Amino acid sequence: DILVDGKVCDCDAVVTCQVGDPVPLQVKLTNWSKHSVGPFALTMMPYQDYQNGVHNYELQDAITFVGSNTFHIDAVKPAKDSVYFGALLFLYTGDFYLNIKFHEDNSSRELPLSWLCLPSVHIRATEPVA
Repeated sequence: DILVDGKVCDCDAVVTCQVGDPVPLQVKLTNWSKHSVGPFALTMMPYQDYQNGVHNYELQDAITFVGSNTFHIDAVKPAKDSVYFGALLFLYTGDFYLNIKFHEDNSSRELPLSWLCLPSVHIRATEPVA
């Protein structure tokens, strides 16, 4: 589950926020299997989609994270949740997307890391209301 500004996100909806206001993010990983899973790393990466196949990830002048954009998850027990909190601060108006990835964080494996990517979250940063 992904919550942006306290609202559950759906990949078809656009979340609107105001420039200059921190936007709370919450990502909840639920283990529905019968076994513990982990360790994982959760990474959140904002980008702009230019609608021509180009994604701009160089947004350090437009967006900043309050806290970290990467979290380490040791293990999630069966039927339990692991919840991670952060916030984004938009410095300019525009349409932005948030790429959320979980990947195995186990260096003892000989196989390549496997990734689980959630649908991108669409966030529209608008001018503050006067």
